[in-house]
Amino acid sequence: MAVIKPFRGIRPPKNLVEQVASRPYDVLNSEEARKEAEGNPKSLYHIIKPEIDFPVGTDEHDPRVYGKAVENFEAFQKNGWLVQDAKENYYVYAQTMNGRTQYGLVVCANVDDYMTGKIKKHELTRRDKEEDRMKHVRVNNANIEPVFFAYPHNDELDAIVAKVVAGKPEYDFVAPDGFGHHFWVIEDAATIARITEIFAGIPSLYIADGHHRSAAAALVGDEKRRQNPNHKGDEEYNYFLAVCFPDNQLNIIDYNRVVKDLNGLSDEQFLEALKKNFDVELKGSEIYKPNKLHNFSLYLSGKWYSLTAKAGTFNDNDPIGVLDVTISSNLILDEILGIKDLRSDKRIDFVGGIRGLGELKKRVDSGEMKVALALYPVSMKQLIDIADSGNIMPPKTTWFEPKLRSGLIIHKLV
Repeated sequence: MAVIKPFRGIRPPKNLVEQVASRPYDVLNSEEARKEAEGNPKSLYHIIKPEIDFPVGTDEHDPRVYGKAVENFEAFQKNGWLVQDAKENYYVYAQTMNGRTQYGLVVCANVDDYMTGKIKKHELTRRDKEEDRMKHVRVNNANIEPVFFAYPHNDELDAIVAKVVAGKPEYDFVAPDGFGHHFWVIEDAATIARITEIFAGIPSLYIADGHHRSAAAALVGDEKRRQNPNHKGDEEYNYFLAVCFPDNQLNIIDYNRVVKDLNGLSDEQFLEALKKNFDVELKGSEIYKPNKLHNFSLYLSGKWYSLTAKAGTFNDNDPIGVLDVTISSNLILDEILGIKDLRSDKRIDFVGGIRGLGELKKRVDSGEMKVALALYPVSMKQLIDIADSGNIMPPKTTWFEPKLRSGLIIHKLV
C-alpha cells in the first residue's frame, strides 16, 4: 500500500513565484538555461543548472558546479526567495494546457516503496544520469525538483481536491510557454489525515515522468539510512518529493522518430520492403496523423504515407508486443533500416509530439533527415499494464506534457 506523508514545503513568496519557477533541469541545455535566467538572479536555474554561473563551456559535472548549487540554494533561503512552511501540509498543483486542466497532489513518497517496487517504473535508467542527480540531492540535502507520478483514480480524492481548488490559489500564473500553473496549500489537519489514509489503500504508484530523479531521490534516502546508526524510519530522508496525478486525467503525447538514411535502399526499395508487414497507402503532401493503434504515418521525399501493421505482426495480448513503438522498432527500424539500439545509434533521433508533425516534415525537408515516422500515442492503460507486469518500455516511448514547473515547492531531507 502506498505510504505518503505531508511535509514542510520550501517555496517562493507569492510575489516572486514567476521569477523563481523554471522548466525542469533535463528539458533544456546549459546555454538555453543561461539565456532564460539572464538578468534574473532569482531563477531556479541557478540551483538546478548552476553551471550557468560559470564561464561558457564549464562542465556541468565539475565539483565546483555542485558546490555552487548549495551556495545558491542557501542564498535563496537567506534572501527570502525560498521560505519553509511552518507546518507539514499537502498541496495541490494543477496545470492547464490547451484549455484542459489536470490536478495533482504534492506529497512525500516513501523511499521503501520505491526500493520494494510499490512505486512502479516503466523505463530503464542510466547510471550516469542517476549519479548526477544523486550528487545534486546529496549536496543540497533536498529534493529540489519533484517527480511526476500517476495513481489509479479515486473518487474521494477527486472530491477532496475539488473542494480545495474551489478556494483561492496560492499561486496562479501562465508560464512563458503558455501553460497555466495553479497551486493550493492544504492545511486542514483532518483533510491531511484522510489523504494519507486513502493513499494507504492504493496498491501502487506509477512513475509517469522523472525516472532518473525518482531513482536518485530513493537511492540517496537509502544511503542516508544505512549511514545513520540511530536510524528509526521516520526521518525526513525516508521520503522524497512527488506530484501524484489520477491516471484518468493524464494524456501521453506521441513520441516520433526521424532517421538519417534508408540503409542503402532507394525510396522505392524501402517502400517495397515495408509492404511485407504493412499495408502502405500514399496520402499525398498534406500532413497525415496516425488515427488508431497499429497505424503509423511515414514522411519520405515530400510525401506522407499511412502504414497499417498487418494481422500477425503484433501480439495484442503481450503488454510489450502490443506497443506501436515495439512494432516499428522491430519491423522498420531494425529489420529494414538496421537500427538495433535506439539508445546509442546516431542515425536516429526522437521528436516529442508537442512539436507537432510539422517538425518531422521540417527535419526531412531540410535534408538533415531522410525519413520520419509518427506513432499513435501510448495510453495510460498500456503504461500501467507494462509497469504491473514488471516489463520495461522500449526507449523514447512516452512524452508527458505539460512538464512540472520546478521551483514551486522543494522538500528538505532534514
